[in-house]
Amino acid sequence: MNRTTRGRALAAWLVTVAFIVPIYIALVSAFKSQSQILANPLGPPVPFTWENIGNALSRPDALIQTGLLNSIVVTAATLLVLIPLAAAASFWISERTGWVKSGLIALFALGLMIPPQVVLQPIVSLLQSVGLANSYPGLILSNIGGGYMSFAVFVYVGFLRTVPRDVIDAARMDGASELRVWWTIVMPLLRPATATVGIFLGLWVWNDFLNPLFILGPLQGQTITTGIYQSLGQYSTDYGQLFGIMFLAALIPVVGYLVTQREFIHGLMSGASKG
Repeated sequence: MNRTTRGRALAAWLVTVAFIVPIYIALVSAFKSQSQILANPLGPPVPFTWENIGNALSRPDALIQTGLLNSIVVTAATLLVLIPLAAAASFWISERTGWVKSGLIALFALGLMIPPQVVLQPIVSLLQSVGLANSYPGLILSNIGGGYMSFAVFVYVGFLRTVPRDVIDAARMDGASELRVWWTIVMPLLRPATATVGIFLGLWVWNDFLNPLFILGPLQGQTITTGIYQSLGQYSTDYGQLFGIMFLAALIPVVGYLVTQREFIHGLMSGASKG
């Protein structure tokens, strides 16, 4: 192994460690006492304790139960509306040709290029004008637009290039309407792409902090991410309980990914093999 190869290997290991160490600290700290965390943050959880998890679940404000339920509802409602909407829009765009198709794709590209923080205040003002400020329907509608919608459209349009046109043309020749073609022919073929879109957008919505904080407001309710923020003390912080809350907050998306990882990998491999 020459010097260049050793240097690249060392750099790769350093980058890997830089990503793993924060995850390791958050994981082991969920099962350590406050004194253990402060004395040795990198140390293993010896003795192992479930006290942090129990304290997080027994909070009088029911922060974990309320936050997890709100996050599940917001994430599920966003995906249930966004996925069919993005798939239908992508199917319509894929049927266009020339400058119309290029212009629409460029328009959706703006949703990926504009930082979400730039449009947050206009979104809040718009929701206030239509009476949806500080509400979960307003938060769900704000999630459906912008970068989430643009990402879904880009994935679906790219995957639709691999769908055989003969299948769609045959359904039309048999007299199927455009709605039926989309729902009975196109959507089943988009299943791998839907798994990819669902996992990515589900994680992004679940982990979102700014939209729930500004749209819902700190006193109107919270998702699990804003609940973690509210659990921070002004003058002192119970780090054990905080890491316990973070562990519970990460548990559902991790389990969801493990359950759907086969479909997710199949979607990526299908796109690669057909592209």
